[in-house]
Amino acid sequence: MWSFVGGKYCKVWIWLAIDEDTRKIVGAYVGDRDTEGAEGLWNSLPPVYRQCAVIYTDFWKPYKSVLPSKRHKSVPKDSGKTSYIERLNNTFRQRISRLVRKTLSFSKKLENHIGAIWLFIHHYNSLILN
Repeated sequence: MWSFVGGKYCKVWIWLAIDEDTRKIVGAYVGDRDTEGAEGLWNSLPPVYRQCAVIYTDFWKPYKSVLPSKRHKSVPKDSGKTSYIERLNNTFRQRISRLVRKTLSFSKKLENHIGAIWLFIHHYNSLILN
């Protein structure tokens, strides 16, 4: 998922990882859509997820170079394995005005953008029952 920061020529990507069972957001990274972004998401995951979890992604190439092959499964969209994260992306776009497409609401500074994203992540996770 992406949005603009500072103007319409500065696109910033939001990388998210959720726990399939609890639906809690367990990792997030804000940056470019490149190998560094995939590494940022991987590094944001708690150690228990990096050691034990299976990560389902689409077929985008940087995932394959960053995620360990034992933990990574590339799946087509119709498999249903990425539906939870797609739904979460939709929730973000509905609830955070900075992420609404074709809007005047955008962050002028990257720090403010990251802060707004993390504020929503903490709020979202606090609403999910254990």
